[in-house]
Amino acid sequence: MEDTQLQYFRLFRDVSKAVNSSLSVREVLKLITENTVAALNVKACTLFLLDKDRKVLEARASHGLSESYMRKGPVEADKSISGSLKGKTVLIYNVANDPRVQYPEEAKKEGIASILSIPMSVKGEIIGVLRIYTAEPRKFSYDEIEFIYGVADMGGIAIDNARMYHHLKSDHERLIQDVHQFFDFGSTP
Repeated sequence: MEDTQLQYFRLFRDVSKAVNSSLSVREVLKLITENTVAALNVKACTLFLLDKDRKVLEARASHGLSESYMRKGPVEADKSISGSLKGKTVLIYNVANDPRVQYPEEAKKEGIASILSIPMSVKGEIIGVLRIYTAEPRKFSYDEIEFIYGVADMGGIAIDNARMYHHLKSDHERLIQDVHQFFDFGSTP
């Protein structure tokens, strides 16, 4: 038990360092999915974000799933384990027999037995989900679920930081351009 908790703390520390040291959302989200798979000893992990219309979940980072599974089709927000987009933790213990799974045949071919879907939010607004996939049916402990929530929250912070940085950078570039135009205007005979 202590080794598992230590592993969770190390992963959480690594994710925290990445969030603090990088404004590359892609890099941070990739680190989250890779380390979550290792820490929980699961088949795979995917981080989905809602598209701007809030109708489709777009995979932004994934580790452990095949390319063919990732290209199986659009993951529709209202058809694919939609409870997690309402702020609930959803465990699909048996993927093959659960109507909340949008692509059960593809999941079975991929070797997925269970899915844990955790909401991801920024400033109280759900922006996507973190999904954990197992090869054998599995129930997750309270500690594991709390750990995953912490990792999902870190992902939300990373996304928010990157968005703010890009907005500030765009505003700064626009301001510089305006200043140059102002001086160019004043120097014309």
